[in-house]
Amino acid sequence: MPLILIDVIRGRDEQQLQRLMDTIHDAMVEAFAVPESDRYQVVTQHEPHEITALDTGLGFTRTRDLVILRFVSRQRTDGAKQHLYRLLAARLERDCEVDPADLIVTVVENDAGDWSFGGGVAQFLTGAL
Repeated sequence: MPLILIDVIRGRDEQQLQRLMDTIHDAMVEAFAVPESDRYQVVTQHEPHEITALDTGLGFTRTRDLVILRFVSRQRTDGAKQHLYRLLAARLERDCEVDPADLIVTVVENDAGDWSFGGGVAQFLTGAL
């Protein structure tokens, strides 16, 4: 946990997608101080006409390398979130050649009772996690 939903425009090969996923996971582990084994990621690839991501008036120029990330997570501090955003921008640019202007990130927070990792049990509530 967190669950990371990764939306990209179709066209990356398997190796590129794996590097993208690894880079995102590594940044999340560092920023949110979670165990390496907390890895839940889903990649969804879209046709170019299925995503519209304008610049919100900030002057960004988006390309086909766009990466939209949703982190579904228990509550994190603003400092941890800002650290995550900086790490993601720097590492995705360095390791995956994703321009920081092509990165959109949101953190969607929830509570302990909002998670079941299997078996029909809310492990955070039972104390298993």
